[in-house]
Amino acid sequence: MSLTQELIAQIRARAVTDPDLEQAALFTLDAIACAYAGSNTPVGEILQRWAAQGDMDSRRQALLMAALTHITETDDLHRASVTHPGCVVVPAVLSLGEKLGSNNRQMLTAILHGFEAMCRIGAAVGPAHYRIWHNTATCGPFGSAMAAACLLQLDATQTLDALGNAGTQASGFWQFMESGAMSKHLHAGRACESGWLAADLAASGFTGPAQILEGRKGFFAGMCDDPAPERILSEPGANWQLRLTSIKPWPSCRHTHPIIDCALEIHEMLQGESIDRIDIKTYQAALDVCDNPTPESEYQAKFSLYHTAAIALLDGAVGLQSFTPAARQRTDQLRRSTRVMVADPYASNYPLAWGAEVTVIGTSGARFKVSRRDCKGDPELALDNAEMRSKALGLLHYAGLDETAAKRLCDSVLEMPASAEPSTLFSDFIAHFLK
Repeated sequence: MSLTQELIAQIRARAVTDPDLEQAALFTLDAIACAYAGSNTPVGEILQRWAAQGDMDSRRQALLMAALTHITETDDLHRASVTHPGCVVVPAVLSLGEKLGSNNRQMLTAILHGFEAMCRIGAAVGPAHYRIWHNTATCGPFGSAMAAACLLQLDATQTLDALGNAGTQASGFWQFMESGAMSKHLHAGRACESGWLAADLAASGFTGPAQILEGRKGFFAGMCDDPAPERILSEPGANWQLRLTSIKPWPSCRHTHPIIDCALEIHEMLQGESIDRIDIKTYQAALDVCDNPTPESEYQAKFSLYHTAAIALLDGAVGLQSFTPAARQRTDQLRRSTRVMVADPYASNYPLAWGAEVTVIGTSGARFKVSRRDCKGDPELALDNAEMRSKALGLLHYAGLDETAAKRLCDSVLEMPASAEPSTLFSDFIAHFLK
């Protein structure tokens, strides 16, 4: 059997419990709220103008929702794979599920399956892959294909074809970071669409390569210098990968979050002390993606260890308004006084733990040091249901929904595990941004 065949069999052999479905509903709510918020951004407006030109079938609409979900940098993050599975898998499931008339349990189960495939393959690509390739883009098609295969009720052979052709569409470079281009959102959208397309074709008998992962001219050979294929099937009895996925409390790259977490605690300790210098210790991937001391745009600021540390120290909070030109201007002096370095234990713990240490030296010479092995929103420090709902409401209000509509939407998503009603979540979303 190929690795893909074994992965499919392992996923489909797993039991799905009511608590699993409840967690899937929470992650669905998070993704939907992120998509609504993304529609109320300059990038979101560009995507909506594109969508308004027409030719938007349900698969292309799923691409749109996936791209919007990834804009505000508030969507989930799976640490071991360094992927954002929700922005890829959830739009595919909501759109295809509504088209097929799938019930809520089928849709939530498909989300579990999609997360599982995407995260397990992502955990196997190796750290060198992430330096050039955006894991959400390259591993995402496997997730949306696996989820779509579940909804389409494809057999094992058809599902193998679907994942084979999902893998052959894998793409997405980090080059956009140098200029702050908008490609990252396209990565999520295309990953969502590509996997669904692969599953749709498989349902019609269109074949794909069985050894897309380990073959001599396959995914690992072409895109991974240091793959770890054994991770795809490791720990089959562990929790669903969805339940090992982190939720973002702050709207910035997840690599900045342990630093924000530390800085927010130090803010409370400063008691009016002026800051002379900031020292940050972290892991190499954080520098690879977020070593930007002079961000020139809102998006670059979300990928700046320097800005996020400084704004958290200054304001004691990080929100959607923390990356504006005015906010970047306020952090200019502190950013110039910040040093970032790679250090253990944070370097050796990554990617299983995303930690950091922040030390602030005050003008009086006082030192304030806080470290994190894990970060708020990680499974070890998970947001509770009330915090998840509060986050979603905040994003929905940012998107322009009034309090009644936002609460009604939250309720309808969280009731999915116990509801047999057909879902209209996707068509409601499309109607909102095309209004």
